[in-house]
Amino acid sequence: MEIVNVAVLPEVTSAGVIIKAIIILAIISAIAGFGTYLERKVLAFMQRRLGPMHVGPYGLLQIAADGIKLFTKEDIVPQNANKLIFKIAPTITAATAFIALAAVPVFPDFTIPEWIPLLGGVFVPSIAADINIGILFILGMMAAGLYGPLLAGMAQANKWGIIGSARTAIQFLSYEVVTGLSILAPIMLVGSLSLVDFNNYQSGGFGSWMMWQQPVAFILFLIAGFAETNRTPFDLLEHEAEIVSGYATEYSGMRWGMFFIGEYANMITVSVLAAVVFMGGYNDLGFVAGWLIVVLKIAFVFFLMLWVRASWPHIRPDQLMWLCWKVLMPIAVINVVITGFVMMV
Repeated sequence: MEIVNVAVLPEVTSAGVIIKAIIILAIISAIAGFGTYLERKVLAFMQRRLGPMHVGPYGLLQIAADGIKLFTKEDIVPQNANKLIFKIAPTITAATAFIALAAVPVFPDFTIPEWIPLLGGVFVPSIAADINIGILFILGMMAAGLYGPLLAGMAQANKWGIIGSARTAIQFLSYEVVTGLSILAPIMLVGSLSLVDFNNYQSGGFGSWMMWQQPVAFILFLIAGFAETNRTPFDLLEHEAEIVSGYATEYSGMRWGMFFIGEYANMITVSVLAAVVFMGGYNDLGFVAGWLIVVLKIAFVFFLMLWVRASWPHIRPDQLMWLCWKVLMPIAVINVVITGFVMMV
């Protein structure tokens, strides 16, 4: 991809940033809803089933049916719960997931045609908040999402909810450390926290992708990403195989749905980070345009999460912690130390 001089780009205005934020909210929410349908279809294909088929052609209207169901189900607030925190907790999960996307190049930049009234000529940037510490901001906001499930479980007058929220906090905090250490080695090589600099660092083509220079960091990042997004085999936060639902035990309707909109939004965020940091970013690949390449990379990582769910069994909580602190953590630290020595030599 040709590196464009920032000086020749149109001026980024507050109107452009607001439009970008609305686009992110609308499209990512729609993708999160479609992701549930896609996941059910992929799992059905891999397990020799049909999946959703009855609502609309090939079950495509199942997304609308699920949305109507969530919006119309009774919103129950338990009698002895802390009502204010109980109501706010799902909002925290969804909000932090979407705020993290503000520093991610989700869609290519464009200028609204002049003939459109009021908004004509407004430049909409590819990144809503192009900050020079983009990776730190994204990881920080994803980490802040911990407070949603934690407060949700603590606000319930239900011991299962509290136990579930404690298990959530332990898993998130543990694997956030692995995520940070895994991405530290690539940061050392690039010398920047900006996603734009990561993209430019890998502009030399397929052979310059970070995943070839840091294969261990790439694998560690993917494993930690699975754990932080509550994906199989690490889906112990709201464990579907249990009678209770962890921190979401007493939630219903759209408040329950907001937790999982946040989960799918975080899946997209992890997929974008993997594509930009390790898989060459949004640079052109041969004759294929960069925006199409990055969409295909994001789709591949998203599909990988579904593939793993169909292939791997759940693991026990003690195995989860053993893997984090006794396997992944030492490997991540060793990888950082080796990267430092290689850079010194």
